Amino acid sequence: MINLSSFPSNLNIIIFGASGGIGGAFVDHLAKHENVDKIHAISRGEQTYDSNKIIPHFADITQEASLEELAEKIGKNPPLDIIIVATGMLHDTNGTTPEKSLRDINTNNFEKIFSINTHAPALIMKYFLPMLNRETKSVFAALSARVGSISDNQLGGWYSYRASKAALNMLIKNASIEVARRQKNACIIGLHPGTVETNLSAPFQSNVPSKKLFTPEFSTQQMLHVINDVTSDNSGNLFAYDGEIIPV
Repeated sequence: MINLSSFPSNLNIIIFGASGGIGGAFVDHLAKHENVDKIHAISRGEQTYDSNKIIPHFADITQEASLEELAEKIGKNPPLDIIIVATGMLHDTNGTTPEKSLRDINTNNFEKIFSINTHAPALIMKYFLPMLNRETKSVFAALSARVGSISDNQLGGWYSYRASKAALNMLIKNASIEVARRQKNACIIGLHPGTVETNLSAPFQSNVPSKKLFTPEFSTQQMLHVINDVTSDNSGNLFAYDGEIIPV
């Protein structure tokens, strides 16, 4: 059972990317918790859920108007206690793949990767960070990646994905500074989920040791422990699933 003891009861939560492997596991874990009152599950397609705690919504996170409309629909009363951005792109079926060298850099691929990994979280911050609870602890957590760490980069490659996550880490740091001026209890963090058995990592799982390839259920459970343990003193950092602070 996940621990959410650092939060009050009747939590109001929003999860972007709720139809994905990691986002869906977040929804499943949180819907079972007695302290959770409501989960706004955001996805690009129609979703249905058995729990009456879960409210499905459609939104295109790459379109500002769609996010603005969603924010107005959900409203600030009650405020949000936890915002989770569980979206990301590494490759697609239309030929976008991680670059192995400078020769592979393609403007269209860069734009697609940045649209999902950087621009969309920035727009979510714009419309939903003002909706965080100002009276008690609140958390904004966006999925980032260890490969977005500049100081930890030892292998090179994956230019667009690494750059998009490094940019996301900067957005998180920037937002943490601004939000702290008016919301002292807010924690704005990035989360590295590890290598998880999802469509995002599917083409690359053969190179991952079995003990380092996590199920979505395990990874999200670990990240929820981080969300529970984090304090405003740690706002702006990138955390691994095991609580390690990753230098960015």
